Amino acid sequence: MKELTIPAYAKINLTLDVLGKRPDGYHDLSMVMQSVSLADQVIIRETGEEGFTLKTDLGFLPGADKNIAGVAARAFARHTGADLSGLEIELQKHIPVCAGTAGGSSDAAAVLRGLNTLTGAGLSPQALAKIGEAVGSDVPYCVLGGTALAQGRGETLSPLPPLPDCFLVLCKPRFSISTPALFRTWDKAKRHLRPDTRGVIAALERGDLVSLAQRMFNVFEAVLPPHQHQI
Repeated sequence: MKELTIPAYAKINLTLDVLGKRPDGYHDLSMVMQSVSLADQVIIRETGEEGFTLKTDLGFLPGADKNIAGVAARAFARHTGADLSGLEIELQKHIPVCAGTAGGSSDAAAVLRGLNTLTGAGLSPQALAKIGEAVGSDVPYCVLGGTALAQGRGETLSPLPPLPDCFLVLCKPRFSISTPALFRTWDKAKRHLRPDTRGVIAALERGDLVSLAQRMFNVFEAVLPPHQHQI
């Protein structure tokens, strides 16, 4: 029986800007995104049994039909004709849930990469990212990883010079934040603070970590409820 373990790396937003609401209900975004070493482990194994199953070590996460990792597997199968019967996906979670670090999207991207290897489909990373567009807005980025400017819904990616080596501290407060609720609050706001995205990109091009850190900003910070600033 074959078994494959794929790391699913978390991401952070060095900047996040919302440019406006689109006719399709989504928002146009401009984000400088960065992979970090924190990662889930995604295990894909052949079980020899009928059906396709997905399990996690967090009991409150949904199963194969509703989990984004399962959605990614079915999208891969539709695109390639691969048979998912007899496969099990196991998610070993380390990335916080509902923390803006792409825990679900990174799992979905790892599933796409893993199935590509396991089935011998031979799709390029760009082709896998294209499949990921229909799965979730952050999935294409998580397929490719690294440092990138993400635009549109997040699916239009432009590689950037890598972030200089550094340590990051990620803090997850005890509460979770609803992304749809943040967008609704942003839509109602009369004024918007904006990140210096060009300045961050210029700092990356110079390898200037201090200048970059001074310009990091996420527009949702300005529309959080007051009690959620006290973490």
